[in-house]
Amino acid sequence: MSFAAAIESFRLAQAFTISRGSKTEARVVTATVARDGATGRGECVPYARYGETVEGVAQAIAALPPDASLATLSDLLPPGAARNAADCALWDLAAKQAGVRVWDLWGLPAPQPVVTAFTLSLDAPEAMEAQARLHAHRPLLKIKLGTESDMPRLEAVRRGAPRSRLIVDANEGWTPELYAALAPHLLRLGVELVEQPLPAGQDEALAHMARPLPVCADESCHDRASLPALRGRYDAVNIKLDKTGGLTEAMALREAAQAMGFRLMVGCMVGTSLAMAPAVLVAQGCDVADLDGPLLLAQDRPRPLDYSEAGVHPPSAELWG
Repeated sequence: MSFAAAIESFRLAQAFTISRGSKTEARVVTATVARDGATGRGECVPYARYGETVEGVAQAIAALPPDASLATLSDLLPPGAARNAADCALWDLAAKQAGVRVWDLWGLPAPQPVVTAFTLSLDAPEAMEAQARLHAHRPLLKIKLGTESDMPRLEAVRRGAPRSRLIVDANEGWTPELYAALAPHLLRLGVELVEQPLPAGQDEALAHMARPLPVCADESCHDRASLPALRGRYDAVNIKLDKTGGLTEAMALREAAQAMGFRLMVGCMVGTSLAMAPAVLVAQGCDVADLDGPLLLAQDRPRPLDYSEAGVHPPSAELWG
């Protein structure tokens, strides 16, 4: 068995901005694993916030030994983007060699379409209102915030999309005082969930604050080891394969978080349909899915995921799994 990794770039339909900066392309690492004439693929999006680079992640994947397996991968790589791409590639390979779908290997029913959030990136209020009007037909919008001037943005999005459900992602951009001041207005405007309002290293403050609407851990939640510290601070966790280190840990995190009483959100980095495909399996039955990465791209993979009014559909076998 042999592992390989390729760095690829996919243009975005428009600049995507969060509180930490902007991007105009998605730089991803595609892992491939070949054995006995079959090839499996997985994709990850290395994230500088977690000390990752595309070059370093590609090197880590390519350096995996030929006897690496789903059972040993967690001993060879830490949670993160490199392990995610390799893990998903190994699951894809296993399904192809068995001649079944990956959910059959898990003993799960065939996944169904999942309604996904559509993300409005951080911008001036008038630009965010225009984007909200353009996407007001979507049932669930996610608003990127995280500055001291977010109230006009919130009001603008609600004007632009008066009937859409709303969730908010501050990407660690608020202080406890700012979040406390904003929370009543989030409720007034019908926001259903707020992601990571405070920096991950400062979320102890949430244990001493009223949480009038559910607060979801994103940057504070990576894998099962994260969960004990989140009790009493967060109401939900955002499961992302690039944080967990692949489908294997994502499914385990989902089960453990649910057992501890957390609500479940399944999210993504800005990547292609290949990155979203395994997350569709994780998202089955979860409270919130945020798997809109391909919708933000100007170009996607061949045989991409199908997005319809019913939501994001499971992948074809040609794409993954």
